[in-house]
Amino acid sequence: MRITKKDAARFILNHQKLFPSRELKGKNGIMEFINLVGSIQFDPLDVAGYNSNLVLQSRIKNFKVDMLYELLYEDRKLIDGWDKNMCIFSTEDWPYFKRYREEWLERFSNKDVEIDNILGFIRKDIREKGPLSSKDLEFDTKVNWAWAPTRASRAALESMYFWGELIVHHKLGTRRFYDFTDKYIDKEILEKDDPNKNLKEYFKWAIKRRIGAIGLLWNKPSDAWLGIHWMKSNDRKTAFQELIDSGQVFPVEVEDIEHTLYIRKEDMEVLHDTLSSSKVPNKASFIAPLDNLMWDRKLIKEIFDFQYTWEVYKPKEIREYGYYVLPVIYKDKFIARFEPKYNKKSKTLEIINWWWEENITLTKAMENALAKCFSDFMEYLGAEYIEVSGIDELEIIKMNIQK
Repeated sequence: MRITKKDAARFILNHQKLFPSRELKGKNGIMEFINLVGSIQFDPLDVAGYNSNLVLQSRIKNFKVDMLYELLYEDRKLIDGWDKNMCIFSTEDWPYFKRYREEWLERFSNKDVEIDNILGFIRKDIREKGPLSSKDLEFDTKVNWAWAPTRASRAALESMYFWGELIVHHKLGTRRFYDFTDKYIDKEILEKDDPNKNLKEYFKWAIKRRIGAIGLLWNKPSDAWLGIHWMKSNDRKTAFQELIDSGQVFPVEVEDIEHTLYIRKEDMEVLHDTLSSSKVPNKASFIAPLDNLMWDRKLIKEIFDFQYTWEVYKPKEIREYGYYVLPVIYKDKFIARFEPKYNKKSKTLEIINWWWEENITLTKAMENALAKCFSDFMEYLGAEYIEVSGIDELEIIKMNIQK
């Protein structure tokens, strides 16, 4: 199959539930989207909401943060876990990550005396007191940890979490409270064997999952493959070929793109629907920095001609744009990016800066779509006011928001 870049762009947006955006509804819509893409990425930075909430506000009509929280910590249909990085995925997927938990147990169990010595006390405290965070435990000895020295209590809790003994019971901000996993995950799921019997099967499953996380993906080095443990380039190539030979993924040639892209068999119907329709919804979307759509930014550059770098870790003096910048999509194109900041005390959404892409002209239809998008975004945040820092075009849009 050979398609144009515009066809590829529209299919990816369609697959990502952004074409049109904010059409899914409620917690069922959240589950539908996460089951489609596999997982969404969590990041602890909160500038205008956590990344996971920013992902969902662009897909779910009238999205409220409580919806995701309930699915995670009350309904237990979703779980915090390690996939691409720290992610949120369906609890039904627990068995597929068994080899990760076994790896963590092998690497960290009985490897650090300071941690091993307090595990029994932690288990006793949780049994007697219920869910606890590291701040509730008085084991303050510092130990070397993955990123930097940290308190032994935190390292112990995180070890128990990563090898599967504990689960995140709930959060206060980014502070995690842990409890025993077997109290919250059904025994049938908890004791189910890993469906992938060996690494070859796991690589095929993980690659197919990551293709579905975006919609189209190539067989080349990519940030989209992050977190697939043990996989080398030859493993990836072998797995791709077996997926192709078995008809689970299909090659798609896109004009002026050197590398072949691939699509899952189950997504072919959406591709055909996209190709057969000329409708372009008059809607705008604000995209999270770590949105699934952005997992391979080189691919986004090729297909959409949009160059994006997340600059939060760059020193201010060398940033091209801003600290926490959200891309903006209108219809089937990236038209702008902006730096927001939500002031919770004053309930004000501040637009620190706005950058248009080249050759973008603000039309009345675009103005209306952006006003609606801002209105929905403010509702998601709980904002009552918006400040646009004297950006002329946004002043006009702001007037429409307030009507």
